[in-house]
Amino acid sequence: MNALSPYADSFHGARVLITGGIGFIGSNLAFRLVELGATVTLVDSLIPEYGGNLHNLQGLEDQVRVNFSDVRDEHSMNYLVQGQDYLFNLAGQTSHMDSMRDPYTDLEINARSQLSILESCRKYNQAIRVVYASTRQIYGKPDYLPVDERHPLHPVDVNGINKMAGEWYHILYNNVYGIRSCALRLTNTYGPRMRVKDARQTFLGIWIKQLIEGQTIQVWGDGLQIRDFTYVDDCVEALLLAAASPNAHGQIFNLGSDETINLRDLAALMVEIYGEGQYEIIPFPSDRKPIDIGDYYGDYRLIRGRLGWMPRVPLREGLARCLAFYREHRAHYW
Repeated sequence: MNALSPYADSFHGARVLITGGIGFIGSNLAFRLVELGATVTLVDSLIPEYGGNLHNLQGLEDQVRVNFSDVRDEHSMNYLVQGQDYLFNLAGQTSHMDSMRDPYTDLEINARSQLSILESCRKYNQAIRVVYASTRQIYGKPDYLPVDERHPLHPVDVNGINKMAGEWYHILYNNVYGIRSCALRLTNTYGPRMRVKDARQTFLGIWIKQLIEGQTIQVWGDGLQIRDFTYVDDCVEALLLAAASPNAHGQIFNLGSDETINLRDLAALMVEIYGEGQYEIIPFPSDRKPIDIGDYYGDYRLIRGRLGWMPRVPLREGLARCLAFYREHRAHYW
């Protein structure tokens, strides 16, 4: 990516707010925005169970403003949205199992707080442009593949229901109040700076940790479940295109990949790239089986047609970058 990207001029000198900004995607986005000449403010609560990690800002510390706030604090958000040109709304509770064990916290973060943030925009900055990080999880178990944006929504866990509500608040506020908003349904985003100490952010993270530590990667079920993946640089590109383009206002877009792979082959590929390690196929844990969605891969033709986005980092290359990053920086991530 370079400064000749179609959105480059949109962010030079712009004021940008990122919720969840010290987390995985937020920090990668911050690096790119600083490179584009934006003035960036990061909002993060640094609650240990979520994705914030101060090491994610290494090399960026003096180039961004950091506000340690919780998106559930409406008074902070009322202040923080003022004067901003863009809001990348990435803060969220991502663990499916945590949402089942503690549904009310998930409701507060992924639904009520999203409504509160939009109310802050309505009251204090109606000119702001908002991009919301939604998830393919809201589709639930697919009725057909690839999954496009017209696919019925039938989430299989509390997290999916609350993320669906958060997404639709953004579309509603676009349609009713003119708060220019859109949503991207992300799918298995991976790359440097993601949480890997457990599976709260993505199963791929714990696989990386197991591989580097010399443990056996555990693949649940029969290992034939198909997935697609998005490297974080491609995700950042989609976020920036969505923020800068009027064609995105009020829209919901899938991200996706030109590559699909089953989990057994993914584990084997990771072992091959790393040069050592092993994996095993084990039965689903009893609490996981009811919320498994089976096969999933997305149809991203809408965002390609409207905004010109398409994935550029092949899975093998992305995994190699990822493993190299955590081999070097493991002390900061587990």
